[in-house]
Amino acid sequence: MQYLIDQARVFRARAAAHTVHLGSLAEPQNPRAMFIACSDARLVPALITAARPGDLFELRTYGGVIPPYEAEVPTGESLTIEYAVNELNVSDIIICGHSHCDVVSAAMHDNLAASGVKGTEEDLAPLTGDLTAAGHWHVLAQLDALSGYPSVTARLADRSLHLNAWFHEIETGATLHYHPRASAFLPL
Repeated sequence: MQYLIDQARVFRARAAAHTVHLGSLAEPQNPRAMFIACSDARLVPALITAARPGDLFELRTYGGVIPPYEAEVPTGESLTIEYAVNELNVSDIIICGHSHCDVVSAAMHDNLAASGVKGTEEDLAPLTGDLTAAGHWHVLAQLDALSGYPSVTARLADRSLHLNAWFHEIETGATLHYHPRASAFLPL
């Protein structure tokens, strides 16, 4: 904890060294994009994209999960998405999954157990390729959920909003982007 306290104390100096003008951050925000990702501490959107303060409107959730839209029962996630789309008028939303995601791994183990596979934790450990494929599928499932939001649907229809599916490989630092025509995640 002391490291974090020390870094918070010198934040103003670090911001000045990187020509971040803190006073301008008090102006209304106008982010370049919304970035939806897992809350995993190893995934750092600003580091991946070299974003500066104000560039990304972030939504971090358990596994990057986007709940289905329900007008009668809004969630924090749905309200955040609606705010980004309707009020901030973001032009792009990036949904970014990542390798070695505990949420995806747990879901795979639950699916194996539900199908009657028995064994130790090591026996149930998925192959790397299987976990990667499951991670890719998970990102696309969140993209589908996001597409069900009325404000998103309207903005997609008038082409003022673009959805992007990314997958970040923690161990290599590579980020992949989903290409629908190839039906595959390929390097950015």
